[in-house]
Amino acid sequence: MATTQVETVSSGADKARLAGAAVLVLGALAGFYLLSRQGALVQWGVLVLGLIAAAGIFFTAETGKQLIAFGRDSWKEVKKVVWPTRKESIQMTAYVIAFCAIMALFLWLTDKTLEWALYDLILGWKK
Repeated sequence: MATTQVETVSSGADKARLAGAAVLVLGALAGFYLLSRQGALVQWGVLVLGLIAAAGIFFTAETGKQLIAFGRDSWKEVKKVVWPTRKESIQMTAYVIAFCAIMALFLWLTDKTLEWALYDLILGWKK
């Protein structure tokens, strides 16, 4: 018997938190533009405080908690990665550059050969 993962539907409180966070973001943006006569300090203060409050509310909702859990899991996976040494990185970069140069030369030679064969031999359009 196969097991399936069941996700619960977010509650009304979670939906209200998300809606409140969205309203705070919109209010912060509106305040930023509406308070332009008050000076840059007031504008940016309203925007930053509104966004911080919205983030705080968002991270208390289930969606925000899932985002935090995802971030933690991602960080754990990044720690497991074996990164190449400086020498390996330089070698691989040199291989890629050499391959690109050889491929460019090959494509140029192919283009010139086809140009010579088509225009000079077949069509007789000598330059």
